[in-house]
Amino acid sequence: MTTTIRDARPDDLPAILQMVRELAAFERLADEVALDPDEFGRHVFGSDPVVTVNIAEVDGEIAGMALWFRSFSTFLGKPGIWLEDLYVHPQHRGHGVGGALLRHLRSLTDGRVEWNVLDWNTDAIAVYDAIGAKPDDGGWVAYRWSPA
Repeated sequence: MTTTIRDARPDDLPAILQMVRELAAFERLADEVALDPDEFGRHVFGSDPVVTVNIAEVDGEIAGMALWFRSFSTFLGKPGIWLEDLYVHPQHRGHGVGGALLRHLRSLTDGRVEWNVLDWNTDAIAVYDAIGAKPDDGGWVAYRWSPA
């Protein structure tokens, strides 16, 4: 099995949207998916993209994705990456696809790569531990301000 990582192309949009929906279902948040496919596509592939999607392929088949955007640490004085979504199709889990996507992101910045994980997702936490990532126990509390 050979895993390759590439930038997403506009013709990947249906697969990306499907993975977003599958991730939401896995996270027990399917009812929160309210995206507009055209708008989503513009944010990924338009003239001023706000996110990047990397696709993992195993033997030419889409196996997963990482959807991320640039961040910046004023304390480090360096850009980093915020990983919004990491998803691997169930049949490809346990074969290093998630780790390959994470190592790819690590190679793109000398700053931080940061993300959230649900505390019950022990399989994902095991992947993160295996690559040497550590939980941020700095006492920060996550906040979210959603549109009304």
